[in-house]
Amino acid sequence: MPQIFKVGSYWVYFWSNENKPLEPVHVHISQGSPAENATKVWITKAGKCILCNNNSRIQKNILKNIMRIIEARSSEVIGKWYSHFGEVRFYC
Repeated sequence: MPQIFKVGSYWVYFWSNENKPLEPVHVHISQGSPAENATKVWITKAGKCILCNNNSRIQKNILKNIMRIIEARSSEVIGKWYSHFGEVRFYC
């Protein structure tokens, strides 16, 4: 489970096994350690975030700030995705 970075007590990460065929670039967000019910955010080709689900029920204002940070660091996220999986596809 590659951790990309932390925002306060929230982890931004992806799972090592992201299905076959590989899903488009996305991250999971959870408070504390990774969890199965983590919030999922797609990363677009333009580096923007699209909320897939908020299964971990992160407060709206906190999630909005985390998504802004992810957008600001989207090239880092995409680079780590490529380094780990060897390919990149986008949701849109």
